[in-house]
Amino acid sequence: MSRLDGVGISRPAVRPFDVLLLDFGGVCLVSPVELHRHVETRFGLAEGTLHWTGPISPADDPLYMESIGSDGITEREYWEIRARQIGDLAGMEVDTRAYMRTAYDHDEDHLIRPEAAAVRAAAAAAGMGVSVLTNDLRAFHDDEWVKGISFLTAVDQVIDLSHRGILKPAREAYELALSHLGASADRVLFVDDQPANVTGAEAVGMAAMWFDISRAARSWQAVAERIGVHPDLPARSSPATTEKRR
Repeated sequence: MSRLDGVGISRPAVRPFDVLLLDFGGVCLVSPVELHRHVETRFGLAEGTLHWTGPISPADDPLYMESIGSDGITEREYWEIRARQIGDLAGMEVDTRAYMRTAYDHDEDHLIRPEAAAVRAAAAAAGMGVSVLTNDLRAFHDDEWVKGISFLTAVDQVIDLSHRGILKPAREAYELALSHLGASADRVLFVDDQPANVTGAEAVGMAAMWFDISRAARSWQAVAERIGVHPDLPARSSPATTEKRR
């Protein structure tokens, strides 16, 4: 509650946003590059075979840099190439779905960042809507896997662009999201790990934040501060740093 100046009357604090709109992969779900050791084990590769850094350190991964450039490959194409490379190393055919199925064959608590779950719950408790806007959810994962992720059932809406013919950062992607959310752009905070997607959201009038996957816990703390909530953030690191090998 906040007090009116000089008057003994209180009023509810005004929320800075009505909706928290989240990218999924990388922001809420750990990136495949954070699961290299698990993938190596499952494909029978020596530890350290997979060394590309992707969104963790784009400057050290020229191919990934192409995927975040304005005239390079798409992020989906980046993962297709990496899947084929894994297949070549393992002596088998591996497509993107097979790569993702193997990488994400973990319990949910090793896949969803605990900070994401904590901030989602705090935002919802504060009366905010929380939804997901993703380019590739069902392009990468099958329906059974999606249904098994409780984080996705806990959010208000999952707006998946996999098969809609548009992808972030196209303006139409954000306009579609706003039509689903029923919110004005200036009342939405969008969070994404791709700088181009952040810029795209800002272009339609949303507030937007870039999420640094290499500093995931710090990035989630910044999101919590921006929306004015104080979640009980986990003492442990995101699942990527406590990965179990199978």
